[in-house]
Amino acid sequence: MAYKSLAECVSDLEKHGHLIRIKEEVDPHLEMAAIHLRVFENKGPALLFEKVKGSPFPAVSNLFGTLERSKFIFRDTLPKVQALVGLRNDPMKALKNPFKYAGSALSALSALPLRTPSAKNKFLKTSISQLPQIVNWPMDGGPFVTMPQVYTEDIDKPGVLNANLGMYRIQLAGNDYVQDKEIGLHYQIHRGIGVHQSKANAAGQPLKVSIFVGGPPSHPLAAVMPLPEGLSEMTFAGALGDRRFRYFYDDEGFCISADADFIITGTVYPNENKPEGPFGDHLGYYSLTHPFPLMKVHNVYHKPDAIWSFTVVGRPPQEDTSFGALIHEITGSAIPQEIHGLKEVHAVDAAGVHPLLFAIGSERYTPYLKERRPQEILTIANHILGKNQLSLAKYVFIAAKEDNPELDTHDIAGFLSHMLARVDFTRDVHFYTNTTIDTLDYSGDGLNSGSKVVIAAAGEQKRVLRTELPPLNLPDGFYNPQLADKGILVLESSPFVSEEKTAAEIAILNLALKDQDLGGFPLIVIADDAEFTALNTDNLVWITFTRSNPANDIYGINDFIVNKHWGCKGSLIIDARKKPHHAPELIKDLEIEQRVDSLGYEGSSLFGII
Repeated sequence: MAYKSLAECVSDLEKHGHLIRIKEEVDPHLEMAAIHLRVFENKGPALLFEKVKGSPFPAVSNLFGTLERSKFIFRDTLPKVQALVGLRNDPMKALKNPFKYAGSALSALSALPLRTPSAKNKFLKTSISQLPQIVNWPMDGGPFVTMPQVYTEDIDKPGVLNANLGMYRIQLAGNDYVQDKEIGLHYQIHRGIGVHQSKANAAGQPLKVSIFVGGPPSHPLAAVMPLPEGLSEMTFAGALGDRRFRYFYDDEGFCISADADFIITGTVYPNENKPEGPFGDHLGYYSLTHPFPLMKVHNVYHKPDAIWSFTVVGRPPQEDTSFGALIHEITGSAIPQEIHGLKEVHAVDAAGVHPLLFAIGSERYTPYLKERRPQEILTIANHILGKNQLSLAKYVFIAAKEDNPELDTHDIAGFLSHMLARVDFTRDVHFYTNTTIDTLDYSGDGLNSGSKVVIAAAGEQKRVLRTELPPLNLPDGFYNPQLADKGILVLESSPFVSEEKTAAEIAILNLALKDQDLGGFPLIVIADDAEFTALNTDNLVWITFTRSNPANDIYGINDFIVNKHWGCKGSLIIDARKKPHHAPELIKDLEIEQRVDSLGYEGSSLFGII
C-alpha cells in the first residue's frame, strides 16, 4: 500500500489488527523501551504510545517487529521492487520476458524524487526538549533518536540524487551538550555520511545535516538498505513506497522531507566533536563514550499530527533483525552478483551481525586435482572483506558450494558443522592483523581497531563430529566441560587477567589435551559460563564471536608458525572470556520490569499480549 504518511500506516495497521494503543501515560526513561522489548519478545503488535510523559507528541514502535508485518506494510510494492532489483542484476530478464517485467517501469517512475515547495506551509516548529526523551538502557548517556534518517549532500555534487540517507544514531541530550542547541551525531566507519563530511572538512565548510523522523515506512527502510554507491536512497524509498520522495529546501538551505513527521536541521563544523554515549547497542553491549561530531541545531520542524518513531536496540534478535530479514527478501541475490563466484553471504544476526559472517562460494581453480583445497574461495573472501559494510566482518567462515549444494548460511548450526567437518587448521586459518573492525565492537585493541580471520573449508569430510562429551583430563583452572553444537566443546575457566597469564594457561591446557582423543571436537571455546554458552546456538555464537579478537584470542592444540603462517595440528581454541577492555553487557532494570508487568493485568493495555 502506498502510504502518504506514518499516520496513514499506523491507521492501516490498527484497522487490520497489527497495532494496539498504550493509553496509560508512560515514562520515556526506560519504561517505553521495556514495554517495547516485552511486546517484541512475545511477537506482539506494533505499539502506539498515546501519552508520553514530558512530551506533547505520541510515539510508535515495533512497526517492523515481525517479517510478516513488514511484508504486510509493503504488500503491494514488494514484488515490484524485487523485480527491479532482479533487473539490475540481470537486465536480460526483461528482454526474455517483457510482459512479466512491464510493471517495473511504473516502479521506476515512482523512484524519481519530487520537489514540492508548497509543502513548507504545513510544518510547525518545536524544540529538542519537547521531543520524546526516550532512554533505552540504564547506563545510556541520555535520550537518543533510534529511527533517524540522516540526510547529507555532497558539496561537490549537491542535490537529492547524489545525497546520502543513513540511519546513524543521534544523542538528543546529556553529556556536555547544550540543551536544545547541540546534539550528537554518531556514525560508524564505511558510511556515506563520512565521505560527505570529509569533503566539507577539506573545504573548510560546515556540513548541512537534516534528520528526518517518521514519514512513510519506506523511508526508514531505505536509510538502512545496503545500496550500491551512487544509487540514491531517496529513489529506493520512492520505488518501495510507490510514492515519490517529496522534498523542499527551507529558507536556510536545508533539505526537508515533505512527508517526514519531524525534521531536525543543523550544521557540523570541521573538527568540532563532543563526547557521545554510552549507548546500548545491537551487539548486546554498551558502546562507550567517545568523541563524535557535534551538530549545532538550527530548527526542529514537525507536522501538526506528528508521531515520533522509535525502536530499541539490544542483543539480537530485536526489531532490526526483522529489518535485516526484509532486506534479504528484497535484495535476494544482489550482493552475490557483485562478487564473482560468491553464491551466498549471511552476516549472522545472533552474533551481532558484523562479528560473524558465513559465505558460500565456488571452488573451481583446480578441478583436475583429486584433492581439493580452498583456493578460489580465499579470493572471494578477500573480495568480501573489501566490500562496503561486509568489510566490517571479523570472523569469515567460507565454504565451497560444490561440497554440498544444499548448504544454507542461515542454518547456523548446520553451516558450522559443515565447516568443522572439513576444515584443515594447519592451512585454512588466515589472519588479518592491525586492521579495522566495527566501531561498536570492543573486542579489539582500540576504537575501530582489531583483527580479522578467514576460515575456509573445501574438499571431502575429514572428521566425524562428536555429539557426546568425551572423558577429559582437564588441568587446574579449566572445568565444567559442556557440549555445545556438534563437535564444539565449551570449557569454563577462571576470569581473564592478562594476555601473558592466558598464554601460560593455554600452554598448560595444550600440554594436557594434546595426547587426548579430541578428533571429533575441532573447536574448543573457553568461556566464563560454560552452561550459558552451550545452552543454545544463539548463545554460543554471541559469546564466542563478540568476546574475542581473532589475532589475540585464537589458540590451538599443537600450534606452529611456518613462514609466518599460523596453524595447529589439533583443535582450534577461542578464548571468549570477558576482557577488562570489553564494554559491559546490557542488563534490564528490575524495577522497570515490574512496572511493565502491571500493563499486562486485566483491564490494562497489554492484557493478553504480555
